[in-house]
Amino acid sequence: MKGAVLAPDSALLPEGEAPAPWPARRVTVGGAMLHVRDTPATSPDAEPAVYVHGLGGSSQNFTDFAGLLADRFDARAVDLPGFGYSDPSPRYSIASFATMLIGYLDHDNRGPVHLVGNSLGGSIAVRAAALRPDLVRTLTLISPAMPFLDPRRTAQNRVLPILALPQAHRLLGWAFSRITAEEMAEQVLAACFGDTRRVSAQRRAEAMEEIKLRYTVAHYPKAYLGTLRGLVSSFLRAYLPGAGSQWRLAARVQAPTLIVGGLNDKLIDPRVPLQVARAVPDSRLLVLPGVGHVAQMEVPRLVARAVVGLLDEVNAPART
Repeated sequence: MKGAVLAPDSALLPEGEAPAPWPARRVTVGGAMLHVRDTPATSPDAEPAVYVHGLGGSSQNFTDFAGLLADRFDARAVDLPGFGYSDPSPRYSIASFATMLIGYLDHDNRGPVHLVGNSLGGSIAVRAAALRPDLVRTLTLISPAMPFLDPRRTAQNRVLPILALPQAHRLLGWAFSRITAEEMAEQVLAACFGDTRRVSAQRRAEAMEEIKLRYTVAHYPKAYLGTLRGLVSSFLRAYLPGAGSQWRLAARVQAPTLIVGGLNDKLIDPRVPLQVARAVPDSRLLVLPGVGHVAQMEVPRLVARAVVGLLDEVNAPART
């Protein structure tokens, strides 16, 4: 493990107007429809990249970040099954999500990609990179939802008890109906950001539209709770014998890896990024005071500078 290197701010595309969510299309993988957003590259030398969002998020979570790296990455962001505009899935485990991601990368057929995962997406990306190292050139993990066992260290602790209830998704659906989309959007932003003042008016409006979508999609409560149950299961299994442990898989990752963590993270234990950096063999760590769970949204230029620093290191000529 070593510290991340930040490229100078001038290495990024200049600040401009906040872009709208990138153009989207539908891709069929394994018989299911995935909703994919493309960030068109602005340079012929741009390399393939894929972004994977967290629990309850969508491909829109990477809009600003992807725009800053458009000269470096020919990027695609996927809506995970059951989230955004993608079809629901019969299973919501980390293993099933990773199988989907591997299937998508194989289907996309662009060779090894720069894989970026936030939260749940980070945990999925770790598994995909460990099982299929041929598909991943570099790995960036932003507040990866890797195992920790203290429920006091997550704002999800209020939801955890209902996971054991039969038909729990119906209870969650009922709870959604008791608050407005505006109230839910404010709760989501407060949980995900260290400082909600960093959320622009445009991104706040888009978050509102995304929350409103959840109220119209019948499968969303089941997808959310099923995925949270799958995460909790992966946490428990990580400390048991067996090759499927997320920590053992992290130790198998071969790709040069950047891990980013916010010290104001309310959804995962802020100590987890350091644990991940210690587990992944070729790792770099960036810890951000005052930043929450979605650093690529809260401080996109800072995270993008760390990614460029990783790329510059990987692409530097070997010393003789």
